[in-house]
Amino acid sequence: MVAYIETNLLRDAVNKILSVIDKRNTRPILTYTLFEIKDNYITLKATDLEVSALVKVDANVENNFKFCVNAKNLFDILRELPEATLKLELEEGTNTLKLTCNDIFYNLLTCETEDFPHLVFENTENTFELTSEQILEIINTTSYAISNDDTRLFLNGIFLQEINSKLRAVATDGHRLSLLETDLKNSEIDTLINGIIIPRKGVFELKKIADSYPNTIIKISVDESFMYLNAEDNYLLSIRLIAREYPKYQTVIPNKTTYKINTDKESVMNAVKRIKIMANEKSNNIKFFLKDNEMTIMANHPSLGNAREKVNIQYTGKEMEIGFNAKYLLDTFTTLSDGDITVELNNELSPVLVKSSNQPNYLGVIMPLKL
Repeated sequence: MVAYIETNLLRDAVNKILSVIDKRNTRPILTYTLFEIKDNYITLKATDLEVSALVKVDANVENNFKFCVNAKNLFDILRELPEATLKLELEEGTNTLKLTCNDIFYNLLTCETEDFPHLVFENTENTFELTSEQILEIINTTSYAISNDDTRLFLNGIFLQEINSKLRAVATDGHRLSLLETDLKNSEIDTLINGIIIPRKGVFELKKIADSYPNTIIKISVDESFMYLNAEDNYLLSIRLIAREYPKYQTVIPNKTTYKINTDKESVMNAVKRIKIMANEKSNNIKFFLKDNEMTIMANHPSLGNAREKVNIQYTGKEMEIGFNAKYLLDTFTTLSDGDITVELNNELSPVLVKSSNQPNYLGVIMPLKL
């Protein structure tokens, strides 16, 4: 049983599914990749039972056959092989895969394909489409606010919900929140109306599929437990959703604000970067002192010294001093387009809204620090 494939094609395919592999090795078979070779295609499947991936690549197939092989070991080999044609050969009745590339030979042990889990990559109901650019915008704009606290599982991902024929993506860790709305052609999807939570690892794999297929429409379907993605029938994902209820994030978004700061993103972001150098390493605490058309950014390190910088702004409210975690500010500013931004607030302790004139579909929320 023989098949031929270019090393660069197989290397790219294995690289796509490698991050899905179960790193904890809870079941030995989950460290393996299932190869299904037929009809001039090689199909690779990998899973950790939470996220599953399928990648299909062109090959010259003489016989149909399948096997399971250790994914990391195979990728380590492929990284070192030259750009050439690779021969895969499996003699019937044996468990040894022969790899031949020019004058290079490997024998890899395989295991039974019957032990590999049965994977599902599609659902015919609750379907919609997003472009790869829309997926990247959602992830790049909101993922910074995903919580790393594993004791609060419901915050360890991006929440997707259909609201008024738009797909709303939300991420929060309790200290800051990011929200982005995207146009949705196929609306009134039952599962999305209730909302789904995509786990952190699933978000990473979503980004990978969107990066791999630029300017492509990605077909998506959801059910109560899984989200399925399909890029041109060549790259498929199945992501188990977080089975928790997302918190009422709307309660931390002020319905109206009293004071408004208008400024240029680059000037305030660069000032925060400079002043952050003198902030406490643990709290990253910096202070904003606001008065008419002027903002002074300050930090005081107990063992290093202090720093301050004045930034010109448009502001006509009362004088006030408000504290922030500088890292949270920078994470939010980094996601915004260059140009004018607006910071809206009510007082020194209430949530602060961050908006961009170039991104009307985005909203950031940051909780201030007590001084």
